[in-house]
Amino acid sequence: MRRSTEAGRGTATRGRAHAPTRPPHADCEEFVRDLYARHGTLLLRYAARLLGGDWHKAEDILQETAARAWRHSAVLDGDAREARPWLFTVVRNLVIDHHRSRRLRPVEFMALEELDATVEDGMDRALTSQVVVEALQDLSGQHREVIRLVYYLEYSVAQTAEYLGIPPGTVKSRTYYAMRALRRALRERGLAEA
Repeated sequence: MRRSTEAGRGTATRGRAHAPTRPPHADCEEFVRDLYARHGTLLLRYAARLLGGDWHKAEDILQETAARAWRHSAVLDGDAREARPWLFTVVRNLVIDHHRSRRLRPVEFMALEELDATVEDGMDRALTSQVVVEALQDLSGQHREVIRLVYYLEYSVAQTAEYLGIPPGTVKSRTYYAMRALRRALRERGLAEA
């Protein structure tokens, strides 16, 4: 429905009955190049902002906008310079259509066999986590506890001192020596640099 209204809006302002299916001039490449040079960056930023920073989808929106501008170039008098308001309207309408279609389309689940087997960092992260857990087991109970409180539970030095019932200075030195022992254990496992 929106597609016909876009052409209708441009037609009403230019006084034409309908948008032709073929533009009157044949230099599509020059028209699109001029359109991108004059308006491409602004339209791309506008689309990305409306899409919450999704630059890939914004590029798709920009390409579709350029294609529609070419199809309606007769309505735009074949001049990419005068098309800015129309272009921004088309971008906004395409983004609205995109948001609507995402709401209406159910979430698709892929079969396990169709998924790409390459995992960016998931496996590396899991293996690294396992090595860190093993290295933590090599530490004394006091060192493991202070690392757990300070780094995993993000307690402050004062909170850790209160929890353990020791002075803050002891928490600081225990944390220092615990991290030093952990680095040594990780180096032995080939995970940390010497």
